[in-house]
Amino acid sequence: MDTLSYKTISANKATVNKEWLLVDAEGQTLGRLASKVAKILRGKYKTNFTPHVDCGDNVIVINAEKVQLSGNKWEDKTYLRYTGYPGGQRSTTASELLNKHPERLVEKSVKGMLPKNKLGADLFRNLKVYAGAEHNHEAQKPKAINLNDYK
Repeated sequence: MDTLSYKTISANKATVNKEWLLVDAEGQTLGRLASKVAKILRGKYKTNFTPHVDCGDNVIVINAEKVQLSGNKWEDKTYLRYTGYPGGQRSTTASELLNKHPERLVEKSVKGMLPKNKLGADLFRNLKVYAGAEHNHEAQKPKAINLNDYK
């Protein structure tokens, strides 16, 4: 038996092959979109996935304002933040956030699905979200993917 063929491959910063992927959020459900994008950012779909290394791809999400929410979530789902002052808790509904900053709706949901450590912060920097169909990353030659092909 050849034991050399059973070596576990551990990726590092030098051996990782990062790509630029383009995701169209039009008609996608927010949570399902965010979970798949988070897995792509993390690199879980790759065969050389290593938990402590940034081995995921760079993801560009376009048409963030056309994302879907089911049920009454547009009015019931609230996002809380705190100003730092006494009585400074502020809340925003999903529809208010969509009207003001549609890209933040996708960013918040993806960020919540990434690890809460330095690696998660680095992975979040690989995500670019745009409200419209235009983005300024043509030089990276992003490959358009269909999220419905991913599980």
